[in-house]
Amino acid sequence: MSGPLSRYERVARKVQADGRVPALSVALHRADREPWAFTVGESGNPAHPLGPETRFRIGSVTKTFTAVLVMQARDEGLIDLDKPVSAYLDVPAHGDATLRRLLSHTAGFQREPYGDVWDTLITPDAARLVAELDRAERVLPNARRFHYSNLGLAVLGQLVAKVRGGTWEQVLDEYILTPLGLRASTATTPRQAAIGYVVDAYSDAARPEPPIELDGIAPAAQLWSTASDMAKWAAFLASPERIDPAGRVLAATTVDEMRWPLTTTDEALWGAGFGLGLILIPEGRRVVHVGHDGAMPGFLAGVYGRRGGEGNPGALGCAVLGSSGGAGQINELVHELLRLAVELDPAEIRPWRIAPPAPKSYRSVLGRWWSEGSEFVFAWHDDRLEARLADAPADRPPAVFQPLPDRPDVLRTVSGREAGELLRLTRDDTGEVVRMHWATYRFRRFQDGFDGGPASAGPEPVPAG
Repeated sequence: MSGPLSRYERVARKVQADGRVPALSVALHRADREPWAFTVGESGNPAHPLGPETRFRIGSVTKTFTAVLVMQARDEGLIDLDKPVSAYLDVPAHGDATLRRLLSHTAGFQREPYGDVWDTLITPDAARLVAELDRAERVLPNARRFHYSNLGLAVLGQLVAKVRGGTWEQVLDEYILTPLGLRASTATTPRQAAIGYVVDAYSDAARPEPPIELDGIAPAAQLWSTASDMAKWAAFLASPERIDPAGRVLAATTVDEMRWPLTTTDEALWGAGFGLGLILIPEGRRVVHVGHDGAMPGFLAGVYGRRGGEGNPGALGCAVLGSSGGAGQINELVHELLRLAVELDPAEIRPWRIAPPAPKSYRSVLGRWWSEGSEFVFAWHDDRLEARLADAPADRPPAVFQPLPDRPDVLRTVSGREAGELLRLTRDDTGEVVRMHWATYRFRRFQDGFDGGPASAGPEPVPAG
């Protein structure tokens, strides 16, 4: 084997060896290649040796599924993200927390349910989880800052189960796992399960971790899966339009909403952000990795998709699953593999082809315009009107406009700069566009001042004497 796959395998082998991970399973999914999967180590399950079908706990990656379930219910009008939990669940305390704040970990809920669940390994069922909210603390004021909470996501999972009229497990299977064909992902322990270990820091001994079923906390961390299933899920989070083009699971615009950063996870570093249930890690050059890490006793997981950047083929997702609870290299490897995928095996460059001209009604918009002393370029590409600053970096996405259905001279900015604002066109007697207003700011073919006078017509010099 040679080329990119050999490099992927080598870095995976190094992580397994250096991190002393009993079993490591990795996978890459991308739009333009066959999926790649690789395993190294031993499963610890004699009946099911390690292979691509070996299942691992994915821990908090489960939260991304719960977040999608919440957004599905929102899109169907069953819930409102800005309404409080108490509008949907009968809770004894903290009912003022909104669903949006819980999804972004900014509601101030304590990290875990009441009690020392990771000491006793006894977790509440769904009913008790909700009933004991009055015994859990609100450790920070609402909206004060990011504070990660398994409790908050567990409550959201039970909330969406209630509004759907089933259990969280049933809803998950019906609304996500089955439609996307994630057949290896389950809430119950599969027979192909790897054994999770705590690896001794000072010897090569490893102790199997006890199994734990999370019951009411399941929406926060219960799932088992394969690296291949999770790489496809990561690709969905990055490019839903490629993995789910019909929007059976979630509209691409809603996934885009989930990916918008609502908070930083560290106020000083700004190295990671959190959207609606998703971790966002900027990689520079307008590239971001979107997904989640996961941990359970004896297991670590990293599941991320890559958005943006040169060479990205789209639907690029990676999963790294390991059977050690202490090898942090597992969470680093997923990002390294995503970087290597576009570095060693970039997407092919598509040739440019002649396309039909812009509609006649918009041709007089095309070209350079001035506003507030800045020059903009309006263009027609991919059957849409776009605009960008004349000196903007080439990798900065343009603003994109769509005409209102009944007003072709009024367009809505649907993405990019001034998203949501209106662009209004003003025409002369011949139908040519001679002036525009975007977000109420005037645009003209020449540089002018706020009084409408051309910049070139400055004050005349006062004669000497």
